[in-house]
Amino acid sequence: MEFLFAQFPLFGIVLFALVFGVIIGSFLNVYIYRFHTGKSLMGSSHCLSCGTDLKPYELVPLFSYLALRGRCRTCSSHIPSRYFLVELLTGLLFVGVVLVATDVMTLIHMLVMMSLLVVVAVYDMYHMVIPDELVVSLLVVVLSLQYYMHIMGLPLQVFWYNIAAALLASLFFMTLWRVSRGTWIGFGDVKLVVPLALAVGYIQVFSMVVLSFWIGAVIGVAIMLWQKLQRQRQLHFRFLPTELTLKSAVPFAPFLILGFLTVYFFEINVITLLSYA
Repeated sequence: MEFLFAQFPLFGIVLFALVFGVIIGSFLNVYIYRFHTGKSLMGSSHCLSCGTDLKPYELVPLFSYLALRGRCRTCSSHIPSRYFLVELLTGLLFVGVVLVATDVMTLIHMLVMMSLLVVVAVYDMYHMVIPDELVVSLLVVVLSLQYYMHIMGLPLQVFWYNIAAALLASLFFMTLWRVSRGTWIGFGDVKLVVPLALAVGYIQVFSMVVLSFWIGAVIGVAIMLWQKLQRQRQLHFRFLPTELTLKSAVPFAPFLILGFLTVYFFEINVITLLSYA
């Protein structure tokens, strides 16, 4: 795969993408917190515990959290580690997109898509719902990218194959939703899988879905082990709002998104993997 910025030093490109992504991640944190609350995105940032307005040097992505050791400078309450993780994750995703994108238009579309996916994943983890506005935005971005790819030579037949695969994936999720009466997955996942399936293409849809379930099982166990360690050692670096148990309702969107990212970045094919097993 041709590297889009091959004429520039790799380290400089990666550093720029990381810094840019971290800055965008900081904005996404504000957007996630204020989404559907009626609060303006232009309002000043403040401590969620004491309400004190934050100084500019307390708003430097990543570094402020580390310098303050995860605590408010005024009241010493713990700052949600989500803020640090979202900034770091967005930065890493932007680096990944820059490394795999082959042209500028694809780069722009995928950076927007990654930003939306971060919002979807975090919002679903905290509120157990995937807002329709975000799914529609993802669908618009993906369809725009598909149209661009068609202009650049992608056969129209492939686009219709992608549509069919996305609808089949959605039908599969809808079946799970109906059979489980919403306890296995939510209806938001039924809608979210459509733009994700379109983005990976019909060849990789099966791998994306299977990987999402595998990743969900592994991460679910890992989170419960981490929470047990937290209780034993009184750690405060926590991402989920509540503790996870075997009976917990778990948001599936983050796992579906991770399945998508695994296929998109690493081109993993589940059928090929199983053939070697």
